[in-house]
Formats: sequence, structure tokens, C-alpha cells
Amino acid sequence: MKTIFKNVLLLFLLAFSLQSCEDQDDVESPAALQVDDFIWKGLNQYYLWQADVPNLADTRFNNQEALNSFLRGYSKPEDLFQDLLNKPISKFPKGQAIDRFSWLVDDYTVLEQELQGTSKNNGVDFRLSYKPNSNTELVGYVRYIIPNSDASKKDIKRGDLFTAVNGTQLTVSNYQSLLAADSYTLNMVNFNATTVAFESNGKSVALVKTILDENPIFINKVITSGSHKIGYLMYNGFYANYDAQLNAAFADLKAQGITDFVLDLRYNGGGSIQTATRLASMITGQFTTKIFAKEKWNAKINGYFEINDPESLNNRFVDKMDGAAINSLNLTKIYILTTSGTASASELVINGLAPYISVTQIGETTVGKNVGSITIYDSPTFGKAGRNPNHKYAMQPLVLKIVNSADFGEYTNGLPPTFEQLERITNLGVLGDASEPLLNVAISKITGATSKKVQLDKGVALKAFTDSKGMSGIKNQMYLEKAPEGLLRSLK
Repeated sequence: MKTIFKNVLLLFLLAFSLQSCEDQDDVESPAALQVDDFIWKGLNQYYLWQADVPNLADTRFNNQEALNSFLRGYSKPEDLFQDLLNKPISKFPKGQAIDRFSWLVDDYTVLEQELQGTSKNNGVDFRLSYKPNSNTELVGYVRYIIPNSDASKKDIKRGDLFTAVNGTQLTVSNYQSLLAADSYTLNMVNFNATTVAFESNGKSVALVKTILDENPIFINKVITSGSHKIGYLMYNGFYANYDAQLNAAFADLKAQGITDFVLDLRYNGGGSIQTATRLASMITGQFTTKIFAKEKWNAKINGYFEINDPESLNNRFVDKMDGAAINSLNLTKIYILTTSGTASASELVINGLAPYISVTQIGETTVGKNVGSITIYDSPTFGKAGRNPNHKYAMQPLVLKIVNSADFGEYTNGLPPTFEQLERITNLGVLGDASEPLLNVAISKITGATSKKVQLDKGVALKAFTDSKGMSGIKNQMYLEKAPEGLLRSLK
């Protein structure tokens, strides 16, 4: 584990602690405000944009009682949390905040599980798009089915379309409530290319959510095309507890002597920064100990580490993982498939590799999430030890911005593809098959073949709205494995 998680000086915040509390008495937050107090103090210490939020200013409150009075103005912790996030500004679309990704949960057990790929899930990974000529009605299409899920036992597959849930048309205002239920029925449709309309086919699929572990290594294979042995890995989430399986997948590709490599991150919403660093090290291998990415925290935390432990701000390529050797391919070129659902740690891999090897990106522009989070608990150090037994609230706030070794990290509008290829509902293809449109473009760039380009451009592309990972919020994260344990509360 990086030194940031080890023996950080207990007096870390002495020089940076809140001026508002230097002279405070021993007044503590009452029981009714424990969660709110934790939220404010955690965000004041760690939040990336702490200096830009007036109500999080170190001088905002003269003492604990003044803070208590402020907290009493909120009836729910969720309302306080949202009000303390960095707010929309004029240059952003209406209603869009600078911070789109910070998260609060009332049960940290669920949060911990979801960050490792375990969730209550029916197994349908889908994308929601606007219907043609509509700004309110939505259509969903199935991207893939998670093995061993309820959906894997039902008559539903990649490419299937649905417009309603329990007989109610999906819209931008009701999709969350309809799809959040533990069980529901999807009403399926066909697309009529002549009328450009979705028509009911009379089919419906009843689905039930269960606790499900998703192995992010969805496909790992070798495709032979002429003299090229092309490794293809579809990887759907940076879940650290599957790192050993990921390393084994690379061992298999290496043993088969691949000449080229296609990494499919089209449905990967992100995850562990450590896992992203390990994946980049498996792809390469010739850059061990060089900087893969750099972290930039808020002024209080970043300033300390710049003076006392600057190495903690660096994520370096590695050659070992939990004592085991990493299986590296030593590639100098890679092809990465992306969509508008590709986010966070996936973007980190693309951006982090760019200064070192040739990265050809195929598909769509990515989400644009260049910031990362940590899990913050209500404890004396904000870590897991000594958590408040009176509640299970935890936060996953954005605490750091991440840049590559060349100090580039300005991609909030997403990383654009080298070669654009949209997913089209009339021609989605079979994942992992050489004729699947995005993979086919990658193979054509590797081999020099171009004959299928015209064919691939046919079909209907819909304007994306969101997807199943983006709806969760938790699954669209880039995070450090745990909060720095040694950092004391700045308020007591």
C-alpha cells in the first residue's frame, strides 16, 4: 500500500487545522446531529473543492455550537451533503454541477460491496437513449448479461430493446424510480427502420434482483487474422478483488504469444486506482517505477504531502502485485474501445499510458471523469477503525484530481476517439466476434484491412442518456482503496 496509507504524522493538520476551532470549548455535536457533523467535518478536511464552497470554509464557524446551529437547518443528511457540494456555475449546462460524482450512502456495507463488484442486480447491463425526435421518452438496449444472474436464466440477450417498465413508458423523469425496484418487468419492442419507430413485439421479461458478484473479466481470447495474433480482453470494472484473475488473464495472453492487443473498456465505469495502475503495468512492463499518474488533493492535504511525503502523490508502474510477479506484455501500442459510458479508472488507463506508448482509441468520447474519491467513515480518523456504532452512513466524495506523467488531466469533456464508431441498435454484433463493429475497426487498423468500413457505418445510432452503471453512481467511481488512516479529525 502506498505510504499515504501508512504512518502519516498524527499532527498532520496542526498547521492547517480549522482556524474556526482553535479557541473552541469542549462543546460536542449532539446525538441528533452526529451524521451531519460527520459530513461537514469530513468534507471540510478532504473535499477537493473545499476552498470553493463558502459553507465549508475553515473560518465559516467560530465554534462547535455555531456549526451545530447551521446543521440544525437540515432535516436530512442527504440534503446537507448535496448543499455542500460544488454547485453549478454559468458556463455549465443548466443544473449540471462541477461535482457530478460525489456520493453519500446510509449503509457503508453496501458501498464497500459495490466498489468490489458485488451488488443487488438482475444481471441486465443496459444503456438508455433518447427515442428519435424526443427529449423526454427513452429506449433501452441490452449491452450484455452478467453470468449467473436472474437475467441469464431468462429469454433476454444483447441487443434486445425495451421502452417500458411494468407497462409504463420510460422517461427522463421516471426511469430511476421504475428501474430501482427489486423486481420489475421489461416491455420489449422491435425497431422499425422504415418508420424509425419502436413497436411492441408483445414480449415481456420479468426480472428479480439478487446479490450478485460480477467478474469484470468478461471475455479473454485470441483472434488470429493473417500474421497477427490479436489479444482481446473485455474488462467491465476495476474491482481490486479480481486483480489476481486479471493477472492470470494476461498470463494466458502472454503464453499464446499475441502480437497485438485490444482492450475493450466500452462498458467500464471505473473503479480502483491501484487496479488501473496494475492493468497499465500488465500492458507494458518496460516502465517499472516510472510515474503512471499523479494525484492532486485540496490545498490542505496536498500542501502537507508536498513538504513531507511527495512520493505519496505518485502512482508508479509496478512489476509485482501482492508479492506475485505481474504478467506484462511489454507492448508499445494498444487499441482501446470506448463508449460514452467509459469513465474514471478506464480514462485513467488511457491517459496514463499515452505518454509512454501509442494508444489508438476506437468508439465514442468517454465520460470525462478525471477526479477520484475515497471512502470516509464517521470515526476519529475518518477511516474504518473506531466507526460510530450509532449509524452506518459513509461518504464517497471527490478528493483528488489525477493527471498523467506529462501533467495532463484536462478531459472533463471526455477523451475523444482516434476513430469514431458508434454503437448502433441495428448492428450491435456479438461481443468478442471479429465482425462486431468496434472490434472490427480495431482489427482493420491492426491488419490494414478497410473493406468493411462502409458496412459498419450503416445502422441507427441513438443519442445516449445514461446507462446502468452510471445510474448507480457507486459504479462510476475512481477511488483509492481506503481513506488515509492516520489523518486526525480537524474538529473534535
